[in-house]
This record gives sequence, structure tokens and C-alpha cells, in this order.
Amino acid sequence: MPNPVIDARLSKRFDKWDFDRNGVLEREDFEQEAARIARSFGKSATSTEAGALRDAFLGLFDYLSAQSGGNPTVSRDEFLRSAGDLVYTQGEAAFNRALGPVVSGLVGLADKNNDRLINGDEFAAWLTALGLDATSAKEAFQQVDTDGNGQLTEEELLAAVRQYHFGQLDVELLG
Repeated sequence: MPNPVIDARLSKRFDKWDFDRNGVLEREDFEQEAARIARSFGKSATSTEAGALRDAFLGLFDYLSAQSGGNPTVSRDEFLRSAGDLVYTQGEAAFNRALGPVVSGLVGLADKNNDRLINGDEFAAWLTALGLDATSAKEAFQQVDTDGNGQLTEEELLAAVRQYHFGQLDVELLG
């Protein structure tokens, strides 16, 4: 059943990932988005961390392309149908398979002390790097830190991304 909040968030996601603004998603858009994010974290596009994020974004594009008939481009309608199916029909496990590598790649960029956990300072840097409002980072961090231990695991971050796209949380973590 369509949900206006979810549909608006998916449409916003398409606009964000259509890097060259030509109305379709292409592999290059996802490569550019990964490079932009890496630069925002102060990393070279050729760094190991940036490479992991690029590979994750390319895997996501390949998933979307396959869901849209294997075309080299994904139109807005194809994206909304594929992403909508992921959210409305396939559910949590499929969403995690599709977006989990992207979240893992973002953790690799944000995790300054290499413990695979994101603390409050790293989280604020994450929001800033993605071009989001970091002024409310502390409040957002508390919403995402479901176990209240002051650190975010990849699982907590992926759950927050999923909850955002499912319309259950207002903390946007993918920019």
C-alpha cells in the first residue's frame, strides 16, 4: 500500500543519486556519489575506504538495474518501482542485502579509530560529510543508538537507514 512519506523519500533518493541530473541513474552516477562522499570525509577517491564505498554503490546500482530489466540506465519510474518493491514487498532482509554494503562503506569512512563503531563525534562528522544538518547530531545520535551505549554498530546504522526509508524514523543517514 503506497505511503506518501516513503514515496517522497524514494523520490528524493533518486534525485540525490542522479548525479548528472539527466533523469536516469547510471553506474557513473553511483561512482560519482561515492567519490563525492569520500572527498567529504577527506579521503581520496582512490583510497581503500573510498573503493569499498564505490564497490558498494556499484553493487546497489547493479541490483537496481537487474530489477529494472538489466538496462544500463534506470529511469525514475523504474527506480521507484524497484525501490518501492524493496520497501513495500521484499522487506527488511532484502533491504539489508541491498543497502548493507553501502552502510558498511560509510562506516569505513567515518570510523576514525578503526573499531567499526561510530561514536558521537564520528556520527556528527558523518552527517556533515553527507551535507546534512549536524546541529541536531546529538539528538539524532540518541535516536539511532537503540541500546544506549554511546556507540553505533553497523546493525544500528543499517536499521536507522531502513527505518528512515520505511517512514519510521526522521534521521537521514545517506544524504
